[in-house]
Amino acid sequence: MTASATTLRIALAQLNPVVGDIDGNVVRLERARSDAARAGAELVVFPELYVCGYPPEDLVRKPAFANACREAVEDLAARLGPGPAVLVGTVWPDGGKVYNAVALVEDGRVSAVRYKVELPNYGPFDEKRVFDAGPLPGPISFRGVRLGVPICEDIWKEEVVECLSECGAEILLVPNGSPFDWRKVDVRLNVAVARVTEAGLPLAYVNQVGGQDELVFDGASFVLNRDASLAVQMPAWEEGLLITDWERDDDGWRCSPGPKAVVEEGDAAAYHASMLCLRDYVNKNGFPGVVLGLSGGVDSALVAALSVDALGPDRVHAVMLPYRFTSNESLTDAAACAEALGIRYDTVPIAPAVEGIYGMLAPMFAGRERDLTEENVQSRVRGTTLMAISNKLGSMLVTTGNKSEMSVGYATIYGDMNGGFNPVKDLYKTEVFRLCHWRNANVAKGGKGPAGLVIPENIITKPPTAELRENQKDQDSLPPYEVLDDILSCLVENEMPLAAIVARGHAVETVKRVERLLYLAEYKRRQAAPGVKISARSFGRDRRYPITNKFREDPSRMPRHAAGAPQLVPPRADGGDVG
Repeated sequence: MTASATTLRIALAQLNPVVGDIDGNVVRLERARSDAARAGAELVVFPELYVCGYPPEDLVRKPAFANACREAVEDLAARLGPGPAVLVGTVWPDGGKVYNAVALVEDGRVSAVRYKVELPNYGPFDEKRVFDAGPLPGPISFRGVRLGVPICEDIWKEEVVECLSECGAEILLVPNGSPFDWRKVDVRLNVAVARVTEAGLPLAYVNQVGGQDELVFDGASFVLNRDASLAVQMPAWEEGLLITDWERDDDGWRCSPGPKAVVEEGDAAAYHASMLCLRDYVNKNGFPGVVLGLSGGVDSALVAALSVDALGPDRVHAVMLPYRFTSNESLTDAAACAEALGIRYDTVPIAPAVEGIYGMLAPMFAGRERDLTEENVQSRVRGTTLMAISNKLGSMLVTTGNKSEMSVGYATIYGDMNGGFNPVKDLYKTEVFRLCHWRNANVAKGGKGPAGLVIPENIITKPPTAELRENQKDQDSLPPYEVLDDILSCLVENEMPLAAIVARGHAVETVKRVERLLYLAEYKRRQAAPGVKISARSFGRDRRYPITNKFREDPSRMPRHAAGAPQLVPPRADGGDVG
């Protein structure tokens, strides 16, 4: 390749790193580079902070960690033989500061390093706490081509790309650690189109894929040409290495048309996100499988299906824990679901433990009416039993509470909330129903479960119930889920004034009650298992409210000032017990 080169072959490496596994990530990098070399690539581009995995969070503040990342890149440069150059994201300590950086490795050395300028500090991001911001970057010269390398957030504002364009960049290569949420694919593409349009430069967007704790990364890397047309689109939810061919003409560089994968949207995307995040949480943390309580209800049925698709039926263990309020219908439905999924299914009656606790407490509770206390004992016995099975057999307990329940506290702390991970934590109840319908009609890409109706129709159609007392139904305690979820979406996703929610047709007292329950349940959510982030306003990562909180809004008043209000989005749609 010479300074007058008119072609360039670039490989986009959409990989799934493991946070902290620096050596393992580098091994996977070298394997991808070897594959790219066989395809004749001259440069391989990896995602943001690939060397250490993203997000490393406060590991960055540990000097040994930051130094290990830099040393790994320097050691890689020293031992790489002939073949394509590598553009890789890494933590980079330098001069007493620590940067989110990209390093170009070629010809046995680190030939260039560029630092991230825009450090996000919202939602799940906290980079300003751990990184120093770099200066506005200039292009990297690579074999006669001036490459602009803005890092992830650097393209979400104009300044970095504008600087690169003014300094003569010819191609924009953007390494990313961009987590999924329902709306992110369109927003991400629109941001990239805006930068391409402003700069008049083609852009390759390389995103990581996989789960990291609550975050899940969809990949879906792509290339836009300078006219903002889509040249290539990589699939979501799977690793891949894509070879792209570039040519220089009189107007600049252009990527030749390549594969254009269909990227899942809506319920399909949410299902794949939940499945992949659960799979990576289990596998990256070394669990042999999962165990769950299969109640005959819709939430546990969906979690069972997700678990099978994520891990395979041989790694999923379902347990029915009946008490005298458990209906024959629930027993039949749970058994049918387990059979359809092909998983181990055991029944452990809990009456001896429940009655033992009732008897133990009877002298202290004498003269008091039965109430939620006795109901919650059932749930806590189930939680204790499932934790014992998890401890003895080694499988991780997955919990099954949805976002509607977690919002209003319709769950028992130290009971049905027990568990190591929750794949439906950020899905409202109405969304759980939709994903059940989706899974019965579809097989997830990369899923290990069977095709067909894996969630019996009766589980989806029967009225939801916690079965902690005779003839109990969820709507004895809560508004209908269609009403509840719309109010919650207004409160949680949009922070809408109560008056505006009432104006949507909801009763004032219902809205006030839901708001009160939402505030009161904060202490439970602080103690809940981590779970997949699906929305832009997940509990814990994105929405952080005080537990001690006396504020209550007057629903008769609209605010006079909207300063600082979040951008409103429509409630999401297509396109337990208390204690």
